Amino acid sequence: MKTAEEIERIQVAQSEPRFVDAEMLSVDFLSDPAAIERLLPPPLAPGDTPRVTAMVGRWRSNCVADFDGGAIYVSATFGDLAGDYVLAMWMDDDQPMIYGREMFGEPKKLARSQLYRSGDHFSATITRHGVDLLALEADLDIDHGPGRAAGINFNFKSRPATDGIGLEEDAILTVAEFNNVLRVSRSGSGTVALTGTVHDPLDELPVVEVIGARFIEGDLHASARSVATVPMADFLPYALGRVDDWSLLNTEGSPRILTS
Repeated sequence: MKTAEEIERIQVAQSEPRFVDAEMLSVDFLSDPAAIERLLPPPLAPGDTPRVTAMVGRWRSNCVADFDGGAIYVSATFGDLAGDYVLAMWMDDDQPMIYGREMFGEPKKLARSQLYRSGDHFSATITRHGVDLLALEADLDIDHGPGRAAGINFNFKSRPATDGIGLEEDAILTVAEFNNVLRVSRSGSGTVALTGTVHDPLDELPVVEVIGARFIEGDLHASARSVATVPMADFLPYALGRVDDWSLLNTEGSPRILTS
């Protein structure tokens, strides 16, 4: 049980999250429009271009301590709102994973991320279960200096039904808005390599053309709200695609490996 004072303190951290001292490397690329349309859950629609952003970064925060991670974003729209659908996201600890998944509906999984800089050259990876799912390389020689930026992320909150068949209720489309104060902003050219596995099928997104890369440092201020619901039967294929395939994790009858 939390006291009234504790509840108030916790809810301030929940409702006014700040992700500060951020360092984020991103590479934008064009993908196959048909793949984009297939992967976007309703009621989202594709953006003006089939742009996908692969990002790796690290942050400090007022709510989930320090953390590293990365994500795949797909350009999308909802009505008059233009933003990015979070197709996949990885974190290095359970606190940022639980917070973003339960609050915003972000499709987070545990993974290891690394981000390196040597002069104008940047590189980054996301590794899960020994596989480098995402690898970025970038040469960023254009310095834009400090500034401000804003963005919108689309996510879906859903829960599996208790009996394992279908979802517990209709999914909820959320909109997270980010207002960012940037101390560093650089851009240039880059490359992206995606590796698919049965649990993280990033190879469903073909890299048709890389259109640019960027790196930012700064503070991110976020707010989120629920904007629509999606019938549970309609969202079920997307919900099961955002988590590992439980049917392929069957170790029943396999010999147990003992370690000292």
